[in-house]
Parts: sequence; C-alpha cells; structure tokens
Amino acid sequence: MKIINNNDYKPVISLIFMDYEQLLNEAYSKVKKPEGNGERFEIPKIEGHFEGKKTILSNFYQIASYIRRTPEHFQKFLLRELAVSGQKEGDRLVLNNKIPSARINQKVEEYVKEFVLCNECGKPDTELVKEDRFAFVKCLACGAKHSVRSKF
Repeated sequence: MKIINNNDYKPVISLIFMDYEQLLNEAYSKVKKPEGNGERFEIPKIEGHFEGKKTILSNFYQIASYIRRTPEHFQKFLLRELAVSGQKEGDRLVLNNKIPSARINQKVEEYVKEFVLCNECGKPDTELVKEDRFAFVKCLACGAKHSVRSKF
C-alpha cells in the first residue's frame, strides 16, 4: 500500500483551477451582452410622418397596447396635452397640426409617468380603476393605489 502525500495534489489542483478560470473567461466572452438600459419596461418611441399640415402617428395603437391602456384614454390625453384636434383613422392617429416627434414623445412619457407607473414601486404592472367619481392607478405588483388628476 502506497501512502499519498497531501503535497502531491497541489499542482493538480492549481492546473484544474487555471483551466476553470480560462473556461470561465471564454464563456463570458461568448455571452451576448444585454441590449437596452437594463430596464424591463421601455416606452416605445412614436413613429409618424407629416402629410401636408397633418401629423400621422402610425404606431399609436401599438404603444397603447404596450402600456396596457385604452386607445381612447391615451388619445384624449395626447390631444388635450398637445392642444390639437385629431381623429383615429384605421390603426393610426391623425393630428390636425404639424407636431415634432420629440414633443409627442415627451407627452407619451408624461402619460406613462402619471397613468401607468406605480408611485410606490415604479413598476408598470398597473390598471386604471374608477371608483365613484374618482380615478385611481392600482398597482398589481405591490397593491398600492393612488389617484390621478383627470377623469377617464
């Protein structure tokens, strides 16, 4: 029977550890880097174009669906905040004035901040609830409820 000295294993362990480090570095180099800013919820940018004196928002319904709000409520807010008249035509929103997309995107962000994101936890998992004459944003994630400034 041969007695094994504990020092005999040290070179083997260091070789295994070195190989593990190399494998780990190689794996990290092949992993796809996450796109975006790491947030789960990103507000889509408005897509549109001008036709004469009108602004056509082509992805209006996609944004309303993404933020899980009715297109009517979203449209009412945008028209009021942009101080413009407009109407739905098919799956797009037509504004009766030329409005730059930067201004529209700012109003979309204001809408999301007021009517979509929870004031307590900041998550977008909310719903609009009407109780009596008051409207509330109720968070489905943390259970918080806060009132909103305008009717819907």
